[in-house]
Amino acid sequence: MSATVSMQILLFAGVRDAAGCDVVEVTVDPPATAAMLIDAVAAQVPAAAPLIGVSRLAVDGRYVAGDHIVEPGDAELALIPPVSGG
Repeated sequence: MSATVSMQILLFAGVRDAAGCDVVEVTVDPPATAAMLIDAVAAQVPAAAPLIGVSRLAVDGRYVAGDHIVEPGDAELALIPPVSGG
C-alpha cells in the first residue's frame, strides 16, 4: 500500500483570488496525475471550482496533460487559469 503524498500548488489570477492565498497544499494517492491534483484543488477551494475546471497545470514551467504523472520531486506546480486580454 502506497502512502499519500502532499504537494504544494501555486495559484494565479482568479483562482488565487477565490482561494485567498497564493499556494495550496493537497494530498493525493500516488501515482498522482495532473487531473488528480486539479480535482484536489477544486475540492479544497470550491468557490473557484468552475474556474479550476478550465485551468491547466504547469509542472516546472511546462503545461502538462491530465494524465501526466506528477512526481513528488517536481520543483514547481502551478495552476494557471485561462487568460484574456486586450
